[in-house]
Amino acid sequence: MASPRLETYCCPNRDAATQLVMNFQPEVFCGVCIGSASISLLLTILQLLPKKGQSPRKMPKASSSSTILLLISICDILGALGMIFRSSVWLGFPGFIANISVVNGTDVWPSTFCVGSAMWIQLLYSAGFWWLFCYAVDSYLVVRRSAGLSTIVLYHMMTWGLAVLLCVEGIALLYYPSLSSCENGVEHAIPHYITTYAPLLLVLVANPILFRRTVSAVASLLKGRQGIYTENERRLGTEIQMRFFKIMLVFVICWSSNIINETLLFYLEMQPDINEMPLKNIRSAALITWIIMGVLNPMQGFLFTLAFYGWTGWRVDLKWRKREIPWESMSSSTAGENAYPSPVNYQSNIHDSKKISTTDSQQTDEAISMLSEGNTSSDERITRSSPIYQGW
Repeated sequence: MASPRLETYCCPNRDAATQLVMNFQPEVFCGVCIGSASISLLLTILQLLPKKGQSPRKMPKASSSSTILLLISICDILGALGMIFRSSVWLGFPGFIANISVVNGTDVWPSTFCVGSAMWIQLLYSAGFWWLFCYAVDSYLVVRRSAGLSTIVLYHMMTWGLAVLLCVEGIALLYYPSLSSCENGVEHAIPHYITTYAPLLLVLVANPILFRRTVSAVASLLKGRQGIYTENERRLGTEIQMRFFKIMLVFVICWSSNIINETLLFYLEMQPDINEMPLKNIRSAALITWIIMGVLNPMQGFLFTLAFYGWTGWRVDLKWRKREIPWESMSSSTAGENAYPSPVNYQSNIHDSKKISTTDSQQTDEAISMLSEGNTSSDERITRSSPIYQGW
């Protein structure tokens, strides 16, 4: 699981709240993390592999939204691998892990492993949060026709730049002046907690707002395509709304326990003695949410693929052939290449206006299909409601 307590534990003079959760049934907790991360890893990879029976489609290029969805899954896969590695070492080499708590010890490898594995997990999941925020931004810009493949470079710069910057800054302040002599007190650890939870809170606050604006823009786009709002288009708009709802639902389920746990532990840190009897229920709640975090955090990868693509099936097609991969858009158009009319045009003005209207409709269909990719029924409704399909 991803928690700033993993990095805090690397300090020999760690606080009592961190000591409480990290020393609570470590074998059971590591086993839970390995099991949950392994299941999520295998099912996520299964979801992304091409399946038998899927008809190949010729795709000119993947959309930026589909690329972002793939990158989110990659971050979850790498984060789950980090959890499996860290928990396996924790279980397999208890003597090695015990040296982390040694003050002024000569063996630097236990502390290096502790910091390195914790940073790996935090960095990958933090990058996944930033990519999820970029997906919400890109969805809105696609509908507003202000995004494309060129913006993916900016998303890369923002996501990896901010993830690395916040991670390094938080770690540097936490381990000041050195790892073997971290400062005592909660104050020096607060910047580390802020840099860890800032992208998570950003997704919780900003993404619902962006998704709501995107759904409203989609409704206007569908109405403006033919001047009417048919049942098929209303159903398509509802499916896009449900897609966004499932994404946020998965995110809240997987990470709300982290916020609750951190709130409880922070409250315990404010107490002079966390072992007092009146605090027993709070300690129990903190330990329960700690175990829940070990189950739900790694499962985000698989649950997100269900929200993105639905269940893709068990029948994996490992034969190589040029075909659409599952994370590519279900529908696309080469309208962008032909969006501008030829400088020399001897046809009638009526034909020109129809050609421009057809191009606008193609661009609208492409924008909607980027948001509803992975849903075959939605793609069919886009095609059938298109003026091209109707022989316009």
